[in-house]
Amino acid sequence: MAHITIIGSSNTDLIMQVDKTPGPGETIIGKQFSVTPGGKGANQAVAAARAGGDVSFIGCIGKDVFGNLAIEKLDKDNIDTSSIFRDSDAPSGMALVYVDANGENSISIAPGSNFELSPKNIDESLGKLSNTKIILTQLEIPIETVERAAHLARKQGITFILDPAPAASLSDNLMGNVDIITPNETEAEKLTGIALTNETNIRSACEKLHKQGVGTIIITLGSRGAFLSNSDYSQLIPTYKVDPIDTTGAGDIFNGALARAMSEYEDIREAIKFANAAAAISVTKLGAQASAPKKSEIETFLKRED
Repeated sequence: MAHITIIGSSNTDLIMQVDKTPGPGETIIGKQFSVTPGGKGANQAVAAARAGGDVSFIGCIGKDVFGNLAIEKLDKDNIDTSSIFRDSDAPSGMALVYVDANGENSISIAPGSNFELSPKNIDESLGKLSNTKIILTQLEIPIETVERAAHLARKQGITFILDPAPAASLSDNLMGNVDIITPNETEAEKLTGIALTNETNIRSACEKLHKQGVGTIIITLGSRGAFLSNSDYSQLIPTYKVDPIDTTGAGDIFNGALARAMSEYEDIREAIKFANAAAAISVTKLGAQASAPKKSEIETFLKRED
C-alpha cells in the first residue's frame, strides 16, 4: 500500500442546521448547532486514513485550543501529524457552515494559520517523508505552497492530485505538474470558462485541461457521479443514490477516498467507484470528518449496491 501525504488546511467547523440559508439582512432561527473539526486538507486526510490508507498530514495550525483539538482528532485516526507546523501568532482556521433542509450547505472561511504554510515548510516536510507515493492537496493554503508541492512531486516521481477548491484560476506552470485534477462543476467552469451544461461541454472542458498538461481529469458532478477523462477513458462513472442529510465535506471525502483507492486499485475506474461510495455514505451523516466512512463500511456498501 502506497504512503499518502495530504497537504492542506485544518479548520474548526461551526455548523448550524437551518430550514433555509438566510438572505442579506435576514435573521433566522436555527436548529441543531455543532462544533466539529474540518478544513479540506484535514477532512481528506481523515477520509484517506479511515478508508485504510497510510497517511501523513502537512499543514499549519495555530497554537490555540482549536488547533490542539484538531491535532488530537487526527491522531485518533492514526494520521502522522509530525509534519504539522504550529503558528504562535495566527489563529487556527475557522469555518461557518449553514446546512439547509435539503442537506445543501453554504460555507465561509477565516483561513488564519492555514495561510502561513510556506514553500519552505513543504521542502522540510517532504524531505522527511521520503516514502510518499501520492500527494493530495487543495487551495485553502497559499498558491505558491501548492506550486512548490507540485514541482517537488513531479521531480521525485510522486503522483500529484489537485482538488482545485475553492475555485480559482491556476497557472500553466502549476497545471503542467498536476497528474490528476478533481474539480467540481463550478471549479471546472472557473478553470476553463466552459459551463458544464451537457456532456459535450464536459468533454470540451476536459480537452482544455488536457492541453494544459493534466493527464487525468475527474470532474465531480454531484448526484450524477464523476466524469473521467484520460488517455484510456472518457466516460461518466455514476454514483449511488442515497437520501442526503448534509453534503458538507462530500467532495473532501471523495478525494481522500480516491487517493486511498489509487494506492490499491490498478484500474482508476474502480478507484472512482470506491470514492463515489465513500462520498455517498458521507452525505447521509452530519459533519465533514465525522461523516468519513471506514473501509469496511465502504466495501459493505459496494457489495450491496453491486
